[in-house]
Amino acid sequence: MNRRKFLKGSALLSGLLTLNPGDFFASNVQGAPDPKKKAKNIIFMISDGMSSGTLAMANLYSQNILGKNGNWMNLYHDNRVSRALMDTASASSIVTDSAAASSSFGGGFRVKNGVLNVGANGEKYIPVWQKFKKAGKKTGCVTTVTITHATPAGFCINSDSRNAENEIAEMYAEIGFDVMMGGGDEFFNPLKRKDKKDVYDLYKQKGYQILKNKNDLKNTEKGKKILGVFNSGALPYSIDRTHIPELQTTPSLAEMAQTAIDQMKDHKEGFVLQLEGGKVDWAAHANDIAALIHDQLAFDEAVKTAVDFAEKDGNTMVIITTDHGNANPGTIYGAEATKNFDSIASYRYTNEYILNAIHPDFNLQQMKDWIYETNKISLADDEAQHLLSFYSGLEKQEAGLYNYKKLPFKAYSDIQKKHNSVGWISMDHSGDYVEVAVFGPGKELLPAFIKNTDLHYLMLKAAQI
Repeated sequence: MNRRKFLKGSALLSGLLTLNPGDFFASNVQGAPDPKKKAKNIIFMISDGMSSGTLAMANLYSQNILGKNGNWMNLYHDNRVSRALMDTASASSIVTDSAAASSSFGGGFRVKNGVLNVGANGEKYIPVWQKFKKAGKKTGCVTTVTITHATPAGFCINSDSRNAENEIAEMYAEIGFDVMMGGGDEFFNPLKRKDKKDVYDLYKQKGYQILKNKNDLKNTEKGKKILGVFNSGALPYSIDRTHIPELQTTPSLAEMAQTAIDQMKDHKEGFVLQLEGGKVDWAAHANDIAALIHDQLAFDEAVKTAVDFAEKDGNTMVIITTDHGNANPGTIYGAEATKNFDSIASYRYTNEYILNAIHPDFNLQQMKDWIYETNKISLADDEAQHLLSFYSGLEKQEAGLYNYKKLPFKAYSDIQKKHNSVGWISMDHSGDYVEVAVFGPGKELLPAFIKNTDLHYLMLKAAQI
């Protein structure tokens, strides 16, 4: 054997194996032929943290409990979209966070986890909504988490840290996006900011109308920019909004989407709009099946809102995807799997709400009664005692992203698993390939396998920017 050739070949192979899988297979969207028809408008939809199991279970629930197929699945069933798998890696890991993922879409380059459109050497990649704004289009973002969160921010601004939400709130106003709606009152309200700055006033000075509740959506002034902030922190989970009257002043994703579309649809140069189901990701982090399914279904209602408009309009591209998987939930084989899964229809609240309502002074029977009332699950004594032990300090309190109160999410989802046949691999993001669907003009630009960055260039090519 020629040792020099062998070593040279080994070195080459070693170098290849350090690349992300998508680097081998991704198609070059930039080199594709121009679209058959130019997209005047683009609606980019992200169900944040949606593993393929989440999509499947939400559709199964819709079929079994609601008696209908989901809107996203109907697009596949009727062959109305182009469909692809997407590699979601970041520059620093095969498993991305939402900041790097959104930056891939927004800036067209992979960046390290935690930053927004800033390269390893400080390069600032121009966010895609700024490119479209410069081209004369109206621009907007709508989310069920804070409007300053990583996913909307990745389409809009550059920042060394996704956590700089106070600064991001001010950046939006300076740039002048047309419609921004979600949660995050603490980043705008002078009574909640440490620096006491009145960021709402900054927006008012720039001519924005400020929306604070669902009723305000009905009274928007056409042609005037919108800042809608409907809650401190994220918006409520969909299933809790349904069953808790005081939460019903906050709008759904579909309701916000409709207002955003109506506000921008008559602009002669068109518009671009990002719609994010952000709490799908939070539900996956919590292994909270009721929260997960119902927020995915709420996202699916927004899919209908977007596609109905696009179908009627004829000039709108709709991209439907996720930024990464999370927790990889799925149904588990067993004789009672269908019956167990269908029992989720009896869940009236999120695990977050249920576990928050438990107090250290609960006795065993109170614990069992509360779980039966909210989930129709009859706890065994040892299960009830195990849950109580977290509140009396006997068990180590659980950590986890978006689990500030150290609630026993995993312990409870493990109990639920015995009754609903749903399992989870973790409480964090995963690096699996994810779904992409494209409807409308330019859908033929989507190859069967892409990198996340390719969607940046697909949007630009579709709109001929």
